[in-house]
Amino acid sequence: MDKVITRFPPSPTGYLHVGGARTAVFNWLYARHMKGQFILRIEDTDTKRSTQESVDAIFEALEWLGIDWDEGPYFQSKRFHIYREYIQKLLDSGQAYYCTCSPEKVEDMRKKGMAASGKPKYDGTCREKNLSKTDNAVIRFKAQVNGTTVLEDVIKGNIVFQNQELDDFIIARSDGTPTYNFVVVVDDITMGINTVIRGDDHVMNTPKQIMLYKALGSQLPTFGHVPMVLGKDRTRLSKRHGAMSVTAYRDMGYLPDAFLNYLVRLGWSYGDQEFFTRNELIEKFTLENIGRSPGVFDQDKLLALNADHIKAKPPNKLVKHLLPFLKERDYEIQDSAFLESVIETLNKRSKTLVEMADAASFYFEDTIIYEEKAVKKFLKTSSLEPLKLLIKQLEALEQFNEANLENAFKTVMESTGLKLGKIAQPVRAALTGKTASPGIFEIIEVLGKDRVISRLKKAVKFIEDNAKD
Repeated sequence: MDKVITRFPPSPTGYLHVGGARTAVFNWLYARHMKGQFILRIEDTDTKRSTQESVDAIFEALEWLGIDWDEGPYFQSKRFHIYREYIQKLLDSGQAYYCTCSPEKVEDMRKKGMAASGKPKYDGTCREKNLSKTDNAVIRFKAQVNGTTVLEDVIKGNIVFQNQELDDFIIARSDGTPTYNFVVVVDDITMGINTVIRGDDHVMNTPKQIMLYKALGSQLPTFGHVPMVLGKDRTRLSKRHGAMSVTAYRDMGYLPDAFLNYLVRLGWSYGDQEFFTRNELIEKFTLENIGRSPGVFDQDKLLALNADHIKAKPPNKLVKHLLPFLKERDYEIQDSAFLESVIETLNKRSKTLVEMADAASFYFEDTIIYEEKAVKKFLKTSSLEPLKLLIKQLEALEQFNEANLENAFKTVMESTGLKLGKIAQPVRAALTGKTASPGIFEIIEVLGKDRVISRLKKAVKFIEDNAKD
């Protein structure tokens, strides 16, 4: 088999969304699995709606997902000379012709066709006239009128189209700009694309494209049309289902590997396995395992999968992902080893990086703000004795490790007759300002002796000042 060459051809008329991102991922994974090539092509022939901002946003989303490309990005807007050459080939071979029918006349033909056969078609008025180029002429492809065109689809199976239901479609407008179906075929031929994986909203375009491949004497690529992504209510995915841009999920604190994993599972399966590393996906991804049923986008499942990926990733690998969220909160991170220790206390209980950054705040704040609930439950006069005793024990420690910390707490428990929880909860409130946090010994070790003792003393003063009031 020839080396597999796939492509992703977004239109830069907006941000990259879930459906487009999944198409990109499927093509990229298949190319990587087959040790082939993945090409990025920007389909920007719609000059009115295409923007540089959208191009940049697409690049940003793909780079965040970790999707790299072997060739490109190619821009259709810079390839018009190639399209003109291929249009001329079809004109010269008699497989395309000039048409001077006005838009009004064509619309009338379509209405008549709709009334007669339920198919709005151009009726071929100019097909055999041998017209020359004029200012108002379009160029139409001379489509097959008899027989069938068969789409051999590796996902959907064979789909048969009756050629008589198709018409002579336009391949170049009167201003010379080529049309979508034509440029896609020329691009795929000239770029050597031999595997086309795309959404099944393109199925109806495919018979036209197959005819163009044959007219240009080119071998057909392998086609695979992927079912659409639906919302939980089984309707087309929209913003109300969570169909935001890919970078919006990045900003919400999702890991790229988790989002990639979830996108792949929207329509592809490997047994009952849900969690995949990037390398596992590359190893296991095949077209045969893409299902025929639409994928259903479920934000709760995505969130759960993200939590699993955060939990599974070593703290040192999470540092670069968490840093932007800490910087947003104006936390200056000088020591990556300290940050790794912080992450280790939080990664088992964080569903997103936003949650983790919020939960990490007490590690970086100079002044701890006590939650009202923490004050009422734990920072009260009955906590003064155990807190003061613990401060003395901690000040005497030469090594601030878990074993010594446990002994310090045991000494306070023996002195006061209190159970661990009655001591640990006021300590937690003093160190974090909250009623819930990672394990108390973990926190103390990460914060270090000086900051722990300082915070405990501030809590003691806070309780004493409150008692005076």
